[in-house]
Amino acid sequence: MSPYTQYNGKQPSLAQLRAFAAVAEHLHFRDAAAAIGMSQPALSGAVSALEEALGVQLVERTTRKVLLSPAGERVAARTRAVLEAVGELLEEAEAARAPFTGVLRLGVIPTVAPYLLPAVLRLVRDRYPALDLQVHEEQTASLLEGLAAGRLDLLLLAVPLGMPGVTELPLFEEDFVLVLPGDHELAGRQDIPREALRELPLLLLDEGHCLRDQALDICREAGRAEGAPVTTTAAGLATLVQLVAGGLGATLLPRTAVRVETGRDPGLMTGRFADPAPSRRIALAMRTGAARQAEFTALAAALREALAELPVTPVSG
Repeated sequence: MSPYTQYNGKQPSLAQLRAFAAVAEHLHFRDAAAAIGMSQPALSGAVSALEEALGVQLVERTTRKVLLSPAGERVAARTRAVLEAVGELLEEAEAARAPFTGVLRLGVIPTVAPYLLPAVLRLVRDRYPALDLQVHEEQTASLLEGLAAGRLDLLLLAVPLGMPGVTELPLFEEDFVLVLPGDHELAGRQDIPREALRELPLLLLDEGHCLRDQALDICREAGRAEGAPVTTTAAGLATLVQLVAGGLGATLLPRTAVRVETGRDPGLMTGRFADPAPSRRIALAMRTGAARQAEFTALAAALREALAELPVTPVSG
């Protein structure tokens, strides 16, 4: 049925629907009128007008109480749904008028979350106190599925993604460093050639982590042979670093993770690559044409400033 269908030449009004919903909830005209701040005669008139507009009796009035007719029971359920939808519409309009309010569902990859979230959360708390930020830590494939399905609003992850329908808002680039046992010959060096990766016993994350793929790309660029031994038993960077501390090999860490992950063990050392060092780019990602595009773009600009204190190189959008 078309939403423009007319009943007796009249359309139900929101005031009539609210009045009837109150009566259906309280089954008492005086209580219903008090609940919605309407006089009892006005409430009774609104319900009568709704019955006239719909061409059906909704309530049975007795001297003691109010009963819903069978038709009234069905219409009451639909009325509640209509009023809820109108409420959601008004909330959306309010959010559009006032950016950085309401819920923002942010997806973050595991190799970014522990190192960037403190700065992100501090920025939101200080600059956008009305924003209800909800954080979801997942791997890249799951995040992209959530963005496409509308489960997530914005992503914080490594790019490029090469995904149609996704717009990237670059934040910064960061170098990779080697994490090594303190007695390793490369420990502490600032000019390690990439070719050193060819023979190192390298520890990487499990399948599904984009950081694993990036590390393998770096190794291929360095000339590491396909099939060279790579241990892939770690689900997170903290475990990787502990494996290094145990003497099982070396690993690659993004610079934002180094202080957190290596600070627990004084026996660990890092090594810096010679310029140009291998690096990764971190960005926000949103659905192309998102209704909150201007808001997300402004957030990206604010994040570039907030993250400048980290060992990264900001990248303009």
